[in-house]
Amino acid sequence: MVTDRIEKMATVLRELRANLPEIEAAVLISADAMPLASDISDESDEEMIGALSASVLGMGERAARDLRRGSLEQVYIKGDQGYLLLLHCGPDALLSLLVRPEAKLGVVFMEAKRTAEELSALFQ
Repeated sequence: MVTDRIEKMATVLRELRANLPEIEAAVLISADAMPLASDISDESDEEMIGALSASVLGMGERAARDLRRGSLEQVYIKGDQGYLLLLHCGPDALLSLLVRPEAKLGVVFMEAKRTAEELSALFQ
C-alpha cells in the first residue's frame, strides 16, 4: 500500500520532468528531510537536495513568521547556474525542484503548484 503510493508520487514527478525538461531534479521530501520519491538527473543527489531543501524551508518559514509575512507559500533561490524552488505538499511534505537558468519561471511556478497539489492529495 505504501509502495503503491510512493510509486504514484514518483510517476507524478516523472511526468513533471517530462513536461518541463528545464527541471533537472524533482524530489518529494518528508517532514524529517528524507526523500520519499524523486526523478533526478544523473548529477543530482536526492539526499543532499532533501537535507538542504528542508533547511532552507525552515529558514524561510521562520523569516515569514518573524517578519509577519504570513504563511510561507514557496521559496525560490536564484543562482547563476539555475534555481531552487520549494513548495509545501500538504503539512508533511515538500517539493524541491532544481531548475535550469533558461527556464520560463511562470510556467515552472504554475506546473510546480499543480504538481504540489496533486502530490498533496496522495497523502490524504
